Amino acid sequence: MTDPALPFELGVLSLGNTAFEGNNSSYVLGTEPEATTTLIDTGVAEPTTEQQLRDGLDRQGLSVADIERVFLTHHHSDHAGLAGEIQAESGCTVYVHEADAPLVEQDSAAMAAQSERLRVTIDRWGMPDAKQTELLRFLDATDGIGGRPPTVTTFDGGERFDLGSVTLEAVHMPGHAAGLAGYAFEGRDGTELFSGDALLPYYTPNVGGADLRVDGALAAYLDTLAGIIEREYSRAWPGHRGPIIDPTGRAADIVAHHRERTERVVSVLRSGPATPWEVSAELFGSLSGIHVLHGPGEAFAHLDHLSEARVVTESDGTFELVVSDPELDPLFPDVAGTRTEEMS
Repeated sequence: MTDPALPFELGVLSLGNTAFEGNNSSYVLGTEPEATTTLIDTGVAEPTTEQQLRDGLDRQGLSVADIERVFLTHHHSDHAGLAGEIQAESGCTVYVHEADAPLVEQDSAAMAAQSERLRVTIDRWGMPDAKQTELLRFLDATDGIGGRPPTVTTFDGGERFDLGSVTLEAVHMPGHAAGLAGYAFEGRDGTELFSGDALLPYYTPNVGGADLRVDGALAAYLDTLAGIIEREYSRAWPGHRGPIIDPTGRAADIVAHHRERTERVVSVLRSGPATPWEVSAELFGSLSGIHVLHGPGEAFAHLDHLSEARVVTESDGTFELVVSDPELDPLFPDVAGTRTEEMS
């Protein structure tokens, strides 16, 4: 696409994804002469999605074999699933944050630890046996979308990558995933950001259930949002749906959303002690598919945030309110004056 605010050509690919949160957005850079042909995120490893990727590249006058670099925003299969296939065909270098590298490479020890962590965690959250079975069957059914594992090159944030037509700066943005990374670059109207799932339009990225490795997931994500607000990006290109024209306002809206959700969690606990599963039922109602994991994970992230502030205590997975009317403002970044008031 030709965008007057961009100093380079950008191809935007919408790739189908029925397993999780709707179509993924992948981005093609470096189509100019002497530039490094680059793909940001790849979509799930499913035949239909792979064909959409190939068709999208063809519209850019490219093939998979032309891809020289792939930058992944994080390890989730809807962002990294086709990386191994692309690398096998093109010989490209695949970059990912070091925290997510073992899962992208499907390291056996990391995958085994992930499975064990899931089993222990959903039991600790108080998830009923029937729902545990439902969740595990769902995850087994989608296991193949991770595709063949690539060999990856890692970074830890702050590195700059010269693509010829544009320079990308890796920005570590944990919360939704331990190794989630955005890629900042200079547009004509200011610094823009490929934000992956750190910043999405219309709905909020899951925290707590999306990556069980993240300690203090809500606190980590709030720090990420505060960083987005501080840098005042002029535009963000997310991992799902279209560009975000006010990243600062959107990040502030999400901070306010999480504060409001924390208030709801406190309200639930005023009726008595509860597990993350019981809190999630009050917040979200009946859950299915991946949301069987994401719902109680989100509830746990908020309960954990309150626990760190000594507003609640935990005993054997059950949380109890110990401050009846807590002051929540100190638990969240100050976003006064930066919100868009367009939360949905």
